[in-house]
Amino acid sequence: MIAASSSIKSFFLNGPVGQLEALLNVGAENPSYAALVCHPHPLYGGTLHNKVVFHTMKALHSFGFPVLRFNFRGTGLSQGEHDHGIGEVEDVRAALDWLENEFRCPLIFAGFSFGAAVGLRAACPDARVQALIGLGTPVAPIDERRYNYDFLASCGKPKLFVSGSRDQYGPRVQLEQMFASVAEPKKLVFIEAGDHFFAGRLREAGDAVEHWVRETILARVMVK
Repeated sequence: MIAASSSIKSFFLNGPVGQLEALLNVGAENPSYAALVCHPHPLYGGTLHNKVVFHTMKALHSFGFPVLRFNFRGTGLSQGEHDHGIGEVEDVRAALDWLENEFRCPLIFAGFSFGAAVGLRAACPDARVQALIGLGTPVAPIDERRYNYDFLASCGKPKLFVSGSRDQYGPRVQLEQMFASVAEPKKLVFIEAGDHFFAGRLREAGDAVEHWVRETILARVMVK
């Protein structure tokens, strides 16, 4: 692991419809990557303080990466109103803009549940983002929307999907069908007995992220 600063910065970044509440876990000097982690559905209590989001941040931060979390529009102290996953794509783009401007290094995207469904859509075509992580990626409707991942069929970036084997919003068969249509390189990890929120299995989910980053992302840096 790389020594990373333990300091946290609380601030607001400029979003498409107003300021977005954000936290930055400061990383090492001259980091090889910076990361963004997006939270689950705000209409069901999702915020940047969600436990899965926090543990994903810890996994990425352990490599010395600065890690940004933010509240989607209308959540917490963020301005605007919830836009049913449409405007939230633009919120993710604004957060990626902030990270790139601040650190001038390649980016890693991670999202949990709604944050994965929305954020993957923004991060996949963004040339600054070099790796994608979806935790509890919903393939069954959380609200009135059914999420579509057809765009991942042409997304050639390294992708990790981590889900509980008992995820009620990501039934195993449906998730495996979606995963089969996703472009390589890709990896799917099931946390046995884990539900959508990885209750009692948060450490295992974090370990899956750490292992994949070490073996897939940092290995490429070392080869270069």
